[in-house]
Amino acid sequence: MASGILVIDKPMDWTSHDVVAKCRRVLHERRVGHAGTLDPMATGVLPVFVGRATRAVEFASASDKEYVAGLRLGIQTDTQDTTGTVLAQRPVAADRAALEGVLDQFRGEILQVPPMYSALKVQGQKLYELARKGVEVERTPRPVTIHVLEVVEQVSQTDYRLRVACSKGTYVRTLCHDIGEALGCGGAMYALRRVRSCGFTETDAVSMDCLLAHPDPASLLRPVDTYFSAYPALRVDQRRAYSARNGASFPQRGEEGVYRVYGPDGEFLLLGELKAGRMTAIKSFFEV
Repeated sequence: MASGILVIDKPMDWTSHDVVAKCRRVLHERRVGHAGTLDPMATGVLPVFVGRATRAVEFASASDKEYVAGLRLGIQTDTQDTTGTVLAQRPVAADRAALEGVLDQFRGEILQVPPMYSALKVQGQKLYELARKGVEVERTPRPVTIHVLEVVEQVSQTDYRLRVACSKGTYVRTLCHDIGEALGCGGAMYALRRVRSCGFTETDAVSMDCLLAHPDPASLLRPVDTYFSAYPALRVDQRRAYSARNGASFPQRGEEGVYRVYGPDGEFLLLGELKAGRMTAIKSFFEV
């Protein structure tokens, strides 16, 4: 059975769900999930987890991400990007220096109001479903962290490319909208490319065309344990592997901490925590 991580370079106009559905068909595996949804207009790094590796999605989804975003000043839309309906257009007096001057207030820990066109739920309803009905509800600002925010390039008098490295849950189009408001002219996102996610970069990604044309698409999968390569590896004997497979902790010597645990045959069994002389599974990855 196919199992592992496939790093896809998501094409424009595909939803993240489209990518997952296609991977299911190509790899003949129903257990497929992704980490970090990308909107249809966005491109770039979309890690896809296949088979038993889907158990790692919860760890991957919490990771920081990096984007190159297109900011267009002088426009305000209902979706906060250029796919939406234009609500207002204003003259742009701000130059690059003025833009760079307001960016500092958006660096570090900030509060963001989630956009109405998002999948967040309020009283059981997704915000974008309410927005399509013309209903706007109050949203609670949420804390996010902007690690890096800088101007990469000025494309025109109104258009700029920004580099954004941020925490989970950050809406880059909301960031573009808020920067435009700070400049007094409004702003919207006109392009978005994710260049890093879950520790993977553009150089790790394969295109959908490559996946679909590949004679052995399963060979493109990365072993799930490579995602946890920052943790030390530990190989255990058959008796301890038996305990691990049955969901039991087992005695183990060593320094306390998190380990990648392998069976005597080298099979990746679990991500575990060694504490007080016993290894306990954080998440198992062996095939059952």
